[in-house]
Amino acid sequence: MNKKWQLQEAKNRFSNLVEIAKNEGPQLITKNGKDAVVILSADEYKKLIKPKINLVEFIQQSPLKGLNLPMSKDRGFCP
Repeated sequence: MNKKWQLQEAKNRFSNLVEIAKNEGPQLITKNGKDAVVILSADEYKKLIKPKINLVEFIQQSPLKGLNLPMSKDRGFCP
């Protein structure tokens, strides 16, 4: 984390805070002396939420991949 900002300072300098987060990295906001939130660029956020592997790779790496479960012949209630 590059810098801690008190909430009041962050509110007063929000535009500046956004630019710093975009250019220098995530910025920590404190409230009542405790860590509260982090301001980060959209690019940094996208990196955090992007899956590390796609669904096919996930299934291929699953320990349940070779598990053979018996299929039920019950098709439920059909009038």
